[in-house]
Formats: sequence, structure tokens, C-alpha cells
Amino acid sequence: MAIRLGDEAPDFTAETTEGKVEFHKWLGNSWGILFSHPKDFTPVCTTELGAVAKLKKEFDKRNVKVIAISVDGLDSHKKWVPDIEETQGVQLNYPIIADPDKKVAVLYDMIHPNASDNFTVRSVFIIGPDKKIKLTITYPASTGRNFDEILRVIDSLQLTAKFSVATPVNWKYGEDVIITPAVKDEDIPAKFPKGHRRIKPYLRYTEQPN
Repeated sequence: MAIRLGDEAPDFTAETTEGKVEFHKWLGNSWGILFSHPKDFTPVCTTELGAVAKLKKEFDKRNVKVIAISVDGLDSHKKWVPDIEETQGVQLNYPIIADPDKKVAVLYDMIHPNASDNFTVRSVFIIGPDKKIKLTITYPASTGRNFDEILRVIDSLQLTAKFSVATPVNWKYGEDVIITPAVKDEDIPAKFPKGHRRIKPYLRYTEQPN
């Protein structure tokens, strides 16, 4: 069954390159990113794993824990890690789940038979501190993921979880945001004392509130 936005992220226990992980317990009160790889020793995924390691400080600033998964076993993962570190010039600083029996892959609907009946598709799940799925993206094997975009989405998710705003097209942290339609005009001054711009009754901008 497909996982949809708002669903609870399935819990699991698995072996990783950093020891056994009980997923919900491991997440704690943090946000989380779970992202999958079709197979160890694949070129695009090698670049992605290195890129994510280089972004560790950015994820830490946002209280985000990152964990990867492949259906290969732990021994294979441990042999792959030195290649990643050598070719990408960074030390791997987050766990990779070993899932040779595909238990986690099936829980998260990562195996799409029309793409491959053996390997996980390249999925991304962003999970909130409430353990609910906040975002899902699925990429083809040939296209590297854009983790700058994933950071941008996390910024939006964390902002809109606290304030009655939405983020417009191509929004970046620090830019103006949209006041949600649920906020009445008369309530705007109290909620958004920095002021606002009214373009249409349903389109009202304000400075990023935080």
C-alpha cells in the first residue's frame, strides 16, 4: 500500500552501518529524512551519499536526522562506504540501513515492479517530529536528487508548521510568504505585525514571520 502525506511513518528495527536502529526511537523529537538506493556501488547514489554527508551541519541546524537504505546487506554497505569517502572527499556521518530481506522497502512501498522487481526505487521521505509523513519524492535511477531542494522544503515545512503561512513558488528562506486563506483580514495585524501586501482577497503577502 502506498504511503501518503499525513500517514504515520512505519516503525521498524534494522541493522545499519552504525548499529541497530529502532526507527521511531532513533528519530526521537527530530525531523527525519529516509532516502533509498537501488543498490550498493551505483554511481549516482555514490555522489548523493557524499553530498548528504557534506550537508550534515545544515541538517543539524534544522534538527533533522538523515538515514539511507539499500536492499544490500551490511557487509556490502561497509565495503561501499570507503568508496564513497574516497571519491566524494567526505566522511560518511549518518547510517545506511541494510535491508536484504526487503522488509523496510516493502513497508515504505519502495519497490515498484514496473521499474524493477528487485531493487528499491530512489525515494525520499521527510518525516516530522510527530512521526507523520510530510513529503514524498520518487526519482528515476538516472537522475540525481537535489538535496538543496530538500533543504528548501524542510525550511518551508518547519516554517508553515509554526505560522499560518504558505510559501510561494521558488521561495527561499528569508523571502516573503503568503498568509493562508484561513486568516481573516481583521486578524492579520495581530498575527503579522510587520504588515502585509494584499494582491487579491486570497493572495496576501507578509515578511517571513520568524
